[in-house]
Amino acid sequence: MKDYKDWYLRMIAWRELHIKQRHFILILSFLVGIFAAIAAFLLKTSIHLIQHLLTENFDPSKVNYWYLVFPAFGIFLSSLFVRKVVKDDISHGITRILYAISQRKSIIKLHNLWTSLVASSVTIGFGGSVGAEAPIVLTGSAIGSNLGMFFKMDQKTLMLLVGCGAAGAIGGIFKAPIAGLVFTLEVLMLDMTLTAVVPLLISSVTATALSYIFAGDAFMFKFDVYEPFAIDRIPFLILLGVVCGLVSLYFTRGMNFLEGKMRKFKNPYKKLIIGGVVLSLLIFIFPPLYGEGYDTISALLNGKSSSVLDRSFFFGLGDSPWVMIVYLSLIVIFKIFASTATTSAGGVGGIFAPSLFVGCLTGFAVANILKYLGFNIPQENFALAGMSGLMSGVMHAPLTGIFLIAELTGGYNLFMTLMIVSTVSYLTIILFEPHSLYAMRLAQKGELLTHHKDRAVLTLLKMENVIETDLTVLNPGMTLGELVTIISHSKRNIFPVVHPDTNVLLGVVLLDEVRNIMFRPELYQRFTVQKLMISPPATINENLPMEKVMEIFEDTGAWNLPVVDDKKCYIGYVSKSKIFSSYRHVLVHFSDE
Repeated sequence: MKDYKDWYLRMIAWRELHIKQRHFILILSFLVGIFAAIAAFLLKTSIHLIQHLLTENFDPSKVNYWYLVFPAFGIFLSSLFVRKVVKDDISHGITRILYAISQRKSIIKLHNLWTSLVASSVTIGFGGSVGAEAPIVLTGSAIGSNLGMFFKMDQKTLMLLVGCGAAGAIGGIFKAPIAGLVFTLEVLMLDMTLTAVVPLLISSVTATALSYIFAGDAFMFKFDVYEPFAIDRIPFLILLGVVCGLVSLYFTRGMNFLEGKMRKFKNPYKKLIIGGVVLSLLIFIFPPLYGEGYDTISALLNGKSSSVLDRSFFFGLGDSPWVMIVYLSLIVIFKIFASTATTSAGGVGGIFAPSLFVGCLTGFAVANILKYLGFNIPQENFALAGMSGLMSGVMHAPLTGIFLIAELTGGYNLFMTLMIVSTVSYLTIILFEPHSLYAMRLAQKGELLTHHKDRAVLTLLKMENVIETDLTVLNPGMTLGELVTIISHSKRNIFPVVHPDTNVLLGVVLLDEVRNIMFRPELYQRFTVQKLMISPPATINENLPMEKVMEIFEDTGAWNLPVVDDKKCYIGYVSKSKIFSSYRHVLVHFSDE
């Protein structure tokens, strides 16, 4: 062990001496891309292998009762693995990354290198109605974080490597290098200069290139049936964008609401029973809800819409446009129930695939309605644009939606179509919801690192780093004479007064308030601290986020405020000047390239 430690320290020292920091970051970003691609390939292979073993012999013309068993059993296995083996929360992968960037100095636990892969493979392979993308992004980010920690990188570099892992994961699982880069910039990162973009691009391109080697050069969704962009179709694209924005709002708030309801059940077995029953029944009635739903997307994009009704009670009714419209609309409505049942009951997965799935069905249904009303609308184009629109709305990432869909399908000729729908969808949802589903939970707690630089830097400031404890604490029974003695030795002009037994803050004595009597000895025994103290303009709880602290400073106009714990016990003081000084330090640190 000692030999290893000596070798490790010598290796770190050699690297610092012979390889410049900026060059070494490029090497690390290349390694992150390689490992992220391998992880993505293992995850996709595991999911497809499990699904193939379970469903390859299903008769498309008959309702299959195994759908009542497989999804619930998959959630049970995944939940058991997480609770008994992992013993940590690995759900909501993107939210975990945002939390790590915001609150944990970009440190992601070592077990995330593999635990999300195992749990999501079982969850999705057995039919869990979620996607594999969030788990692989968490895995990629964990690779970047832990590789950076191994080589003793600073916090700024760790944040960049977390982004490299995310970019590599998206590039690797989707074969979409531009989408990997744009996703990281739009969804995860604080601010990126050109110097920081290069490592992200290296990771994303490296992972994509390896994915081509592992899985061939075919697009994820084969898409040959497209019509060129036409100006007279713009009003219908705007309409689709509005619909996608509203469906995104339903998706975001609906999932957040349902997850809140499920969190009220504290017993994990009760959650498992409720989630398993709901998921299995929904998949039994609507088989396209099984797994990621990518088979359904491929069918709708390539003129095989009738196959969506396979293995359901509606088999053979695909010739009726209204049956298809109602069927797809019901799936859109119930998808959030299936996804929430999966994750809340103990399954592991993300909303990447569900948003693509719901978007494809939304676009196809809107096109069918318009076509039934007599308009010449290309269904496949609208299905593709719907995928872009939902992703843009749910993730608040229009560029990611545009480039991802173009790269997934090779539909580069439809950029104008994708841009119109994605932009309108994004503009629609931000009228109602300022945060994406990923960021909503952290934003509600004030723990979100955002693209708003001032708020983001405040988020990085921690209360324990700005609290001042060098103020002299007074007892309410002290006399004015004792107070004058303390003032003569103090460098501060504020003196907190606390209860001698409980340390509860009672008030403060300001030097300005006693200056007119402190040189009158005849009053030294007449006045006590209890008579001289006043209430502070406000108190700051030690757990408040820094943004809320600054709001209190602005509301009160104060420059110094006392900090207390939940029991009102005195901890120290915080000053606006100290916060500004720390703010400037953090801002320079994270902006300097």
